[in-house]
Amino acid sequence: MCAMARPRKPLLSTDRIVETARALVDAEGLATLSTRRLAAELGVSGPSLYNHFRTKDQILEAVADSVSAQVDLSMFEDGRDWRTALHDWAVSYRTALRDHPNIVPVLARGPGRRPAGLRLADAVFGAMVGAGWPPAQATSIGALMRYFIMGSALGSFAGGFVDDETAYDPADYPHLGQAHLLAEQQEKIDERAFEVGLTALLDGLVQQFERVTAPE
Repeated sequence: MCAMARPRKPLLSTDRIVETARALVDAEGLATLSTRRLAAELGVSGPSLYNHFRTKDQILEAVADSVSAQVDLSMFEDGRDWRTALHDWAVSYRTALRDHPNIVPVLARGPGRRPAGLRLADAVFGAMVGAGWPPAQATSIGALMRYFIMGSALGSFAGGFVDDETAYDPADYPHLGQAHLLAEQQEKIDERAFEVGLTALLDGLVQQFERVTAPE
């Protein structure tokens, strides 16, 4: 009896489509992604994608959700206090966005119907309410954390300066004499800025929490 020949290419699957689309967006940006280009990367015909996704937008939504799924949520379940949990979650969230910056504009629209994005929002809200925050303020905390984390991932502060010292004439910019050195330390500066901002934000929330939970 003859053994069946193996297919020359891996069978098309939803996971394979999403992984390939994510790699394409990571490497070349959102504008590069099209069903035709994605099909070529996968080595299949364009119509075969429609067995899994009806539109390019659905593919982008799935790519965005695959990035949300990389965010660690265990800190909301293992007994960490709410401040520590928010800090550790924010760091994990920013890491996922930093690794996939080109998909951030899609994620910034909000979770919509994306399962991983909704689990993320549910975990944060549930943890804050469980810690004693009133629901309305728990909602605000989830929103402000998303604003801060997304904003930090949309661009680099240090990377916004060129490494040409002649670009920052002291006659015009008397306080930017060292600005040309920022780009070469981009990651270090941006990480430090994120941590400074996150600490300030969380310290402010601790003060609010003490007022909210203080006995009347």
